Amino acid sequence: MQTAEETAVMVVAWARDARFREITALFAPPLRAALTAETFQAAWLAETAGTGPVTDLGEPSSESLRPDLIRVSVPVVCERGQFTAVMSVDSAGLLNGLRLAPPACEPWAAPSYADPDAFEEHDVTVGAGALAVAGTVTVPRGDGPWPGAVLLSGGGPFDRDATSGPNKPLKDLAWGLASRGVAVLRHDKVTFTHAAEVAAADDFTMTREYIPYAVAAVRLLQKEPRVNSSRVFVAGHSMGGKVAPRVAETEPSVAGVVILAGDAEPMHRAAVRVVGHLAALDPGPHSEAVLAEITRQAATVETALSLRTPREDLPFGLPASYWLDLRSYDPVATAARLDKPLLILQGGRDYQVTVEHDLSLWREGLAERPDVTIQIHEVDDHLFFPGTEPSTPAGYMAPQHVDAAVITDVAAWLDCRLQHEPCNRAKTPQVNQIT
Repeated sequence: MQTAEETAVMVVAWARDARFREITALFAPPLRAALTAETFQAAWLAETAGTGPVTDLGEPSSESLRPDLIRVSVPVVCERGQFTAVMSVDSAGLLNGLRLAPPACEPWAAPSYADPDAFEEHDVTVGAGALAVAGTVTVPRGDGPWPGAVLLSGGGPFDRDATSGPNKPLKDLAWGLASRGVAVLRHDKVTFTHAAEVAAADDFTMTREYIPYAVAAVRLLQKEPRVNSSRVFVAGHSMGGKVAPRVAETEPSVAGVVILAGDAEPMHRAAVRVVGHLAALDPGPHSEAVLAEITRQAATVETALSLRTPREDLPFGLPASYWLDLRSYDPVATAARLDKPLLILQGGRDYQVTVEHDLSLWREGLAERPDVTIQIHEVDDHLFFPGTEPSTPAGYMAPQHVDAAVITDVAAWLDCRLQHEPCNRAKTPQVNQIT
């Protein structure tokens, strides 16, 4: 029988050769329920789109997690960079976990616009019961009362900082805003803290993923002694921005909504567009196969979706309940019904949520709202990292920070709302094109 390290190296070699169906045959039942061949293939494609084709495999390293489970890390060397395939192999030679990770990097360092002496932090528990998660409250020093913001990260199993390789964009936002007089609460996602429980749930939805935790976080932040309880906002990034209007609709005490690169295009259609973009960066038979599969799965969401639709017929291995919830939710229409101010920020270099496909829908649907401010940061990508080159997945892995202009804009807008000033008197959404 092969050792755990030999199994792990074989899995990476199969991925390099696009033998994804054979890889899934090695999945233990819990992993098979959570990860399809197509989902792992899409993740592999996204990783190699930035790093280029695999040129070599490094020496594997392993550690014992328990007597019957070993975690193995295999360095994957590519033409333009490298990453690590990490998997846990049980005593039967089956995979219990599999992910792609960036190589080891320098610890996160505070951005220049953050002043750690200007605020204090303490941890909190968000939610109740077995699926509660941990969070961090960042409060400016001084008496206040300070406006507050609850940060919501994008789709996927993110921690409270939205850690992406060496970068922590939500921590950038929290520390930057707290340095400018805004109290912030950010929390781990349930998909991060309770991944196994979520993967096993066939009735999981975007609503369950976000709403209970966001509402609990708002109420926790309102109870902070130095926070103005009537001026707590919700600020969501990517899918967190998409769901933010639903949070404000559910919790009427929310003072307003900040949407950072919030997707408005239906997610199954966006998936085809994004995978097509990544396939063009790394053309070949395996990329074409991934694009064909995601196109087939998106068509199922569009035309033949029911609670009985199996996960393997749907994008990203998410259950039918998740897609039914997404398909029935219109974030723009929900935002339009809110009697609350909105700030929408968009990166001009963003290929995931775009000016053309998503911001155009926000603009059209909110055109009659005088209390909506829209700002485009032309040099920023999806994570609001500034740059000059076209954005790629590899671009997220270079150590960097959220654009200081984004921090300034959000803090200024929140301060304006705290002062009850009409930040935008126009009859149509204000658009500040920032370059």
